[in-house]
Amino acid sequence: MMHQQKGKKILIYFFIFLIVGSINNTALTKIKFETIKSIQISGLNQKQNISLLESIKELDLKNIFFLNGKEISKIISSNSLVENYEIFKKYPNALDIKIERTDFLAKINNNGKIFLIGKNGKLSDVKFSNKELPFIFGKPKIDEFIKFTNIIEQSKLSLNQVKNLYFFPSKRWDLELKNNVILKLSKDHTKLSLDQAFELINDKNFKNIKVVDARIKNQIILND
Repeated sequence: MMHQQKGKKILIYFFIFLIVGSINNTALTKIKFETIKSIQISGLNQKQNISLLESIKELDLKNIFFLNGKEISKIISSNSLVENYEIFKKYPNALDIKIERTDFLAKINNNGKIFLIGKNGKLSDVKFSNKELPFIFGKPKIDEFIKFTNIIEQSKLSLNQVKNLYFFPSKRWDLELKNNVILKLSKDHTKLSLDQAFELINDKNFKNIKVVDARIKNQIILND
């Protein structure tokens, strides 16, 4: 997103632009505006900020008035670590880019290599996080996984409680929790089966549960 910080300098340049343009359009084309001299990037670590900055500096940025924000946005959006970003123009010759780093949700094997899946739906190298994350077994599409994690977070369960996720060709999921309990979930009533399973695994009367089968709506099968 592109935001312009307003100030007296903006008005000064704007009036100069109008006056000169109204006098002589040919002369207007000869005006030399200041080129962009400063670009500040924040939100990632120092090395990642510098790498992104170097890519942006390869663009022909010219001056702040005729800046093509789409080119900068394309570079930033292609970075797998970026969740959201804002680009602020600081007149007359500076840019301030603020980045929100994505949260990593899980690990997955993609063509023989382990990747991190970000909340932004992009794959990143495992070197970018030492956080303990659940592992996905199976081959879900990334958007299927993101959709499923949204359902988890809307339920009484939390993704932080999950050790492994198992995806089946039928589009159904099983969860292995950190306490080693297996939850077999419904394909069509996922949130309901999550909530019902959560209630049971937290019930003191069912301490030794190993498997909670909630695949059938409003029916729970327990195995110890």
